[in-house]
Amino acid sequence: MAEQKQNLAAVDPVWRRVCDEAVQAIANEPLLGGLIHSSVLHHASFERALAYRFSLKLASGEMSEQILREIADEAFAADTTLGRAARADIMAVLERDPACSRFLQPLLFFKGFQAVQAYRIAHWLWHQGRRDLAYFVQMRVSEVLGVDIHPAAKLGRGIMIDHAHSIVIGETAVVGDNVSMLHSVTLGGTGKEDGDRHPKIGDGVLIGAGAKVLGNIKVGYCSRIAAGSVVLQDIPPCKTVAGIPARVVGEAGCDQPSIMMNQVFDG
Repeated sequence: MAEQKQNLAAVDPVWRRVCDEAVQAIANEPLLGGLIHSSVLHHASFERALAYRFSLKLASGEMSEQILREIADEAFAADTTLGRAARADIMAVLERDPACSRFLQPLLFFKGFQAVQAYRIAHWLWHQGRRDLAYFVQMRVSEVLGVDIHPAAKLGRGIMIDHAHSIVIGETAVVGDNVSMLHSVTLGGTGKEDGDRHPKIGDGVLIGAGAKVLGNIKVGYCSRIAAGSVVLQDIPPCKTVAGIPARVVGEAGCDQPSIMMNQVFDG
């Protein structure tokens, strides 16, 4: 097992770094040794560690840890894009969150990262036709982590949800690559309409805390939505919007708002 882990780490720099950080963390805080061994060092790959955390966090009297672990292992084995997306997500958290200095932190402690990885498994189940099980995962993520992402929603790679409390993403929402959002963001509908009724968020968008984006509208790539805004109409690319209802108040201010994480408007 140790040799297999070493071989895998040699071709997987993210996993190698997670393992190195895990060893250092145990040296710094021996009381966390059991947690870190069971969550990281006991596993042969990043995917296995993700599956373990998924099962541990979401297990309950209704669904055992063992069953959830088998579901997650099956998903990662069947769809290699899940692991690649998880690596992009963890890199995004390290790059954009000033409170994050190690890959180990999102894996063990950050519910935004953990919720997105659980969503990815639920999304896989949804497209396998196992929709009741996907709904179960959605329910448990909402109960345990306070993040409610419909399993049919489409999320790209490099997603960073900071703090992640009270996030809601609806069934027909689409979120592009390299999007960042803060707590209490809603990507929702505007009423009881059915069909395609949720926002489409372009690549590189930054969504501030408490922002509500409602209806089947488009948010152009590399735009910024100010904290507390209510967006009810399309947003052009590379703009900053603010207010209730939100309106364009200026340019985005940089080429990659979701990476820069600058939420100050100086215009």
